[in-house]
Amino acid sequence: MTERKKPGPVKGEKTNTLVEGTVMGIKCGWDNQVIPPDQIYELAVLGLTNKEMSNFYGVSDATIARNFAAELQKGREMTKIKLRRAMMKNATVNMNAAVQIFLAKSVLGMSETGSSENTVLPWNENNTEENNEEETST
Repeated sequence: MTERKKPGPVKGEKTNTLVEGTVMGIKCGWDNQVIPPDQIYELAVLGLTNKEMSNFYGVSDATIARNFAAELQKGREMTKIKLRRAMMKNATVNMNAAVQIFLAKSVLGMSETGSSENTVLPWNENNTEENNEEETST
């Protein structure tokens, strides 16, 4: 058996090193953490909560809500739009009956008719006794 060596840097190539650069964003928190608004938008599109974003950046969730309200709202609205597009495609192109029924109820305001198992049937004991007497007399 031959041992495989871990791939290393190619001769003459430097290993990955950190370099100093600039990031465009808004200074937030006690330590002036720079947070790019476009990243907040993308995280909102993915459905992250303010708390999850604040944990990632090391600031309070109130800081995220206060400084990035527009990005949060736009990102969350974009998620709703994407979901609606996917549902409509699933209902109309893929002919998914479950999604069609859901959209008919929610978008078109349609509802199921007929009796439900959870409803109580009307019961009148007087009529039942009269019907029993009629059946026994005939």
